Amino acid sequence: MLTVLGFSMVICFMYLIMTRRMSALIALIIVPTLFALVGGFWHGLGEMMLNGVKTLAPTGVMLTFSILYFGLMIDAGLFDPLVRLILKIVRGDPLKVLVGTAVLTLLVSLDGDSSTTYMIAVAAFLPLYHRLGMNVLPMLCLINLASGIMNLSPWGGPTARAAAALRIDALDIFIPMIPAMLLGCFTLVGMAVLFGLRERRRLGIMTMESHHLENISLGLGNADDCKANRRPKMFWPNFILTTTLLVLLVVGLMPIHILFMLAFAIGVMLNYPSLEQQKERIGAHAANVLAVTALIFAAGVFTGILSGTGMVDAMAKSLLAVIPHSFGPYLAVFTAVISLPFTFFMSNDAFYFGILPVIAQTAAGYGISAEEIARASIIGQPFHLLSPLVPSIYLLVGLAKVDIGDHQRFSIKWGIVVSMALLVGGVVFGAFPLWHR
Repeated sequence: MLTVLGFSMVICFMYLIMTRRMSALIALIIVPTLFALVGGFWHGLGEMMLNGVKTLAPTGVMLTFSILYFGLMIDAGLFDPLVRLILKIVRGDPLKVLVGTAVLTLLVSLDGDSSTTYMIAVAAFLPLYHRLGMNVLPMLCLINLASGIMNLSPWGGPTARAAAALRIDALDIFIPMIPAMLLGCFTLVGMAVLFGLRERRRLGIMTMESHHLENISLGLGNADDCKANRRPKMFWPNFILTTTLLVLLVVGLMPIHILFMLAFAIGVMLNYPSLEQQKERIGAHAANVLAVTALIFAAGVFTGILSGTGMVDAMAKSLLAVIPHSFGPYLAVFTAVISLPFTFFMSNDAFYFGILPVIAQTAAGYGISAEEIARASIIGQPFHLLSPLVPSIYLLVGLAKVDIGDHQRFSIKWGIVVSMALLVGGVVFGAFPLWHR
């Protein structure tokens, strides 16, 4: 009974959000509640839901303050000198332009928000591509895939979802994946070199005057408002603060959500000492914060009911009965491979909250930890961002005025290459096992 109820709940949830009949936020709350009531779990239902929300509260806090912090740093202009430096270095060489595109996007993607990354990278490089007569499809490919790699950060959506779904610490997923991510970054830069050599052979090297690059800065809204929010004199304090934050995150000196809370509090006081300015900056990013954190807390309801009713245990036992015993030790790599098509043809919410907990519970029977399964599950994210189900891809192609079909035809094979690089890195550097003896 519990097995049928659990699978029916997951299928219903995935169907509703994939067909856009219900938003992920609403489905995460309504669907498990209805199925729990149908299953007769009248008593203790509220406690199950509350326990799930309590478990995910630290993740919600972390996402809230990480979005606020990186949004604040972009507002203050921390990345502006980096953009100008890269553009001055690349000048009119298509090879350098493409490598610069990859490097800049990897750095800007630290905020974990694909939409912001796309706006920054396209605004910085598209005029240069047009001026040099370069093909913009390689640029879109690199920007798309770079965002997919850096989204594996603990404040990025996939890692946060995996951590929330399996009730584990996001840092336990992220830190062992750093070598694999570095391999993915090197692979992306290698692709940029390949694209650049092709464009260099086609176009040659042009000369660009310095004054064309002097007034470039990052702007996500009205130009005058963006300029008013800039704090160029605070570059070094902001740089030191951000570097210290990233180092402490890796070292794990304090819980990740506490580090982001402290960093945001310090950063907003340094850059915007006026109370009105602080309210304005928080308000400017409130919509992004609410969209993400509301989803995380709603996921607490889903996972709380899935676990509290015993559905996830029953589903895992049924899968154990179906999967051949000889195949079980390979579940980590199996999870990594299926994450490509699954997250391409369904949303991250459906995969991480609907399917991943069942795989993890099944893998536990073979001695594979939830952390290892979680790391394997994020391998397909560079490929996932090419999916037509991802709203941000329409922003990317819209900014560049490129047909989405042309972008996908060019980029899909390279998305598979980058995801496979992450897979190889994950196995070789021990983030998850090729098989479990």
